[in-house]
Amino acid sequence: MSNAALEKIDAADFERFRSMFYRKTGIHFEDSKRYFVDKRLHERMKATGHPNFKSYFTYMRFQASGEEFQNLVNSMTVNETYFFREEYQFEAMTREIMDELDSYRPPGEDLRIWSVPSSTGEEPYSIAIYLIEYWKGLAHRDVELISSDIDSNVLASAKKGLYSKRSVQNIPLPLVKKYFKETNGQYQLSEDIRESVSFTLANILSGSNMKQFRHFDLIFCRNLLIYFDDESRKKAAHVLYDAMKPGGYIFLGHSESMSRISSMFKVRKFGDVIAYQKPLAGGA
Repeated sequence: MSNAALEKIDAADFERFRSMFYRKTGIHFEDSKRYFVDKRLHERMKATGHPNFKSYFTYMRFQASGEEFQNLVNSMTVNETYFFREEYQFEAMTREIMDELDSYRPPGEDLRIWSVPSSTGEEPYSIAIYLIEYWKGLAHRDVELISSDIDSNVLASAKKGLYSKRSVQNIPLPLVKKYFKETNGQYQLSEDIRESVSFTLANILSGSNMKQFRHFDLIFCRNLLIYFDDESRKKAAHVLYDAMKPGGYIFLGHSESMSRISSMFKVRKFGDVIAYQKPLAGGA
């Protein structure tokens, strides 16, 4: 089927899709994103053999497996990141926060870290490398590292651990040589680091889906809330709060602020680095 055979998506259809996608993911597409959305919808219509939006939309909505909706999510989400992004947060983690969390927890209990969204794995793998290199507490305290995303394609890519030169450009060269093997301009992450992260599919605004994500000591949720409107941000804040242990911390992206979303968290500063803490029992 050629692109010319595909029926144009009108304003009513765009609004119908936008409303449905928002309800399911919390992501709201502004009118300025119309060209991007139409292009992605036409790509999926062509791939599934549907010449018009109504036919495709019905197929996608009522497909029992949900596979096409997942394909649509994968095509609509943007995933661009690199290792050691906003490195100052990793520094605060290993310099102060992990020691504080270690002091709260009983001996023998794992510290649990959640990275969401995982994108193609640069963030959770950065966390793993930073902990190994810079947190001495690993000598006596195990860490469980889980990373999640709504996009199944990026999860598959993350598990492979194969990256471009751009992705690793911020990593000091000795660490690149220590943890990666370069082949034809591609950088393969070591198996030990890849096996240190568990990747899972997750929609942070899906109540039933999120019940399995609990008891985290530290959450990295960077540059996700910027895609949500105010209502979805508040819902996400509650989800993240429920996923944390008392005394746990969450990092957001540099342009995001939990204080403008929710009053449940306590603002903590570690030098110039801001983190948000779920109060300990008793309001400490």
